[in-house]
Amino acid sequence: MKLSIHAKPSAKEEKIEKISENEYKISVKEPAREGRANWAIERAIARHLGVAISRVRIVSGQTSRQKIIEIS
Repeated sequence: MKLSIHAKPSAKEEKIEKISENEYKISVKEPAREGRANWAIERAIARHLGVAISRVRIVSGQTSRQKIIEIS
């Protein structure tokens, strides 16, 4: 399954908003430095969907706010 993500790093609180079936807006507290925000987004999606974090992978948009995440 692939999800389209709009990321918001350095937010005041962590929040996940479902926009449509495969589209989410995710706010995380971690800054967009050294991959910390990407890791936090993967962790938040895994927790939200109830899957292991090892099954969540960013396939596109490593340095962008628009990301494609694959759940295996």
